[in-house]
Amino acid sequence: MTPPADIRPRGTWLVEPAPTLEPDRITRYSRQLMLPGFGESAQRRLAAARVLVIGAGGLGSALVPVLAGSGVGTIGVVDDDVVELSNLHRQLSHGVADIGRAKVDSLAETVAAIDPAIVVVRHRERVSTANLPGLLEDYDLLVDGSDNFATRYLANDAAELAGKPLVWGSILRFHGQVGVAWKGRGPTFRDLFPAPPPADEALSCELGGVLPSLCTAIGSLVATEVIKVITGVGEPLLGRVLFYDALTARTREIGYAVDETREELTGLDDYEVLCGTAADPDLSISAAELLRRRRAGERMLLLDVREAEEAAARRIPGSELLPVGRIDAGESVDATLPVVVYCEQDPRSRRAAAALRGRGADAVYVAGGIRSFVAVGGEVEPAIDASAARDEGVRA
Repeated sequence: MTPPADIRPRGTWLVEPAPTLEPDRITRYSRQLMLPGFGESAQRRLAAARVLVIGAGGLGSALVPVLAGSGVGTIGVVDDDVVELSNLHRQLSHGVADIGRAKVDSLAETVAAIDPAIVVVRHRERVSTANLPGLLEDYDLLVDGSDNFATRYLANDAAELAGKPLVWGSILRFHGQVGVAWKGRGPTFRDLFPAPPPADEALSCELGGVLPSLCTAIGSLVATEVIKVITGVGEPLLGRVLFYDALTARTREIGYAVDETREELTGLDDYEVLCGTAADPDLSISAAELLRRRRAGERMLLLDVREAEEAAARRIPGSELLPVGRIDAGESVDATLPVVVYCEQDPRSRRAAAALRGRGADAVYVAGGIRSFVAVGGEVEPAIDASAARDEGVRA
């Protein structure tokens, strides 16, 4: 009998199968064991697989439960963040009771509630050139669910150097993308995007927003690609990137090939420098330095360049609200005091500080923004009513 057209030839799976399934596992997975071309061998491959996922946020919290439910035996999750109230509209593996907890802990408990036999390895750290190669040694496949270009290029390069497949997804506003990169089997992320966009043009979900259902839609697609690569069932998105527009409910696909002119990758890069997100020592100060100056009572004009709604959630006491859009439009500040600018992380404050310097102010931005300030023990407080702040631009 001729196998279905969507079933790839034998020998293209990623891992060898685990031992024979126990009766309870057969019962658990009965609805996928009956799938054409799937069967017990594919299920045993899932059980043997070790998958490392970067990010426990919008994509990670959507795709990890799917991987667990499908039977992926070991799932590593690397993330250094904690659950915040603003996460809950889209990061559905976390709840109100998890606010303030490490995301890796919350996500691990979600998996345990689905299937306590699945092993979740918690890596509560931020991925870097120093730790990702070592982490990846213990896994068969890497999944990138991050929200920044520095991590995306790091993930691609680490996977390429390790000779392991990378399944990646990205989401922003109403749009998502999914792809598979696998050196030696097809093109990689760098063949599709040879260079990152300028830092001030690269929005994140934090800055641009995201439709919550997009996380589950793209997360499910990413999880599906992981299952296909592990088991050898179907045709993975190698040499193709899938684009999804939630507003029109349309998808489109773009094919791409290996760039034969691209220089051979020989090592990892400084990705913050590559993507233009490294702190400028002449234009920035650390969150710890800001905290020191405040405790020392140094005089400064502290500017919050976020939007009023963000400042209403939390702000650094004594700061003045001046959204970056007003600075872009030409508004300046009293230049008689040193100016320290912050936003949620630092993309907007970089731009604002550079603009204010061009107008004669002694301005610097806080590297890492209010998040870093909180991380070093800085105190924040709720601001005034957001609509009043927006309308009046009141001073703290």
